[in-house]
Amino acid sequence: MGNAVSQYFNNIPVALRGMLFMFVATITGVCMHATVRHMSADFAPFELAFFRNGFALVFLAIPLLRLGTAPLRTTHPWLHLLRGALTTCSMLSFFTALSITPLAQVTALSFTAPMFATILAIFFLDEVVRIRRWAAIIIGFAGTLVILRPGVTEFDLGSMLTLFSASTWGAAIIVTRVLGRTESSHTITFYLALVMTVLSFLPATYVWVWPEPSQYLWLLLIAGFGTVTQLCVTQALRMGETAVVMPIDFFKLIWATAFGFFLFSESPDSMTLVGGGMIFASATYIAYRESKLKKRPTISYKK
Repeated sequence: MGNAVSQYFNNIPVALRGMLFMFVATITGVCMHATVRHMSADFAPFELAFFRNGFALVFLAIPLLRLGTAPLRTTHPWLHLLRGALTTCSMLSFFTALSITPLAQVTALSFTAPMFATILAIFFLDEVVRIRRWAAIIIGFAGTLVILRPGVTEFDLGSMLTLFSASTWGAAIIVTRVLGRTESSHTITFYLALVMTVLSFLPATYVWVWPEPSQYLWLLLIAGFGTVTQLCVTQALRMGETAVVMPIDFFKLIWATAFGFFLFSESPDSMTLVGGGMIFASATYIAYRESKLKKRPTISYKK
């Protein structure tokens, strides 16, 4: 039975398999976000982030055991530390936003990360951003204004934390590009999980609550969903062109809207969906242009 399923899957065109992996990633990613939202009633976001990172480190360490000490060898320990610190800040901000802001709104604003990365690349990687990518960035930030509506509604803390999360994640992408020139994907992934586990433990100690035995399953689910999402996105981008698989990522906004409505009684307004669509279109085009220019970053999901 297993061989038959495997053979059937292998007969599917490679690009379509990439799209399927990305589709699964949108589901597991939003499942993780919804689980974080659910567990935030009992645990502070900082502690949830620690358990997500700690359990994920265990998940990632198991297959790395066969590689021995090879993943530990690095020529840029300080860059790994910087990337881990940036990604930890991004995750802590994102998890806090999830605990106080509707799922759809957080998801829509999180699509701004590639725009921040593109702008930072101008200053730190000496990249030349031409008119079409500048137009995409402008459209993306216009979508952000559509969601936030400054002057019409007050800026809420959750939205600001989501944008801060996206900006620090964008900075982490820049560091990942630099590391990707000399470091293996195993080394980059392992050190990210290690640094994030240590750094997220520090703030977690100030809000620590020991979980009940039944709650460990939910904490394992957060890490499990996050790890599966990371692996699926990586595999999707290996199998399919960015322009083919990235549009599937928009399903995250659909799932977030549905989960928010049915699980948390959240009803996002039309401006969140319109602005989210604008931001997503911008992010997708930026990813497409980077793939055409062969400047695509190594992908590693933090959330």
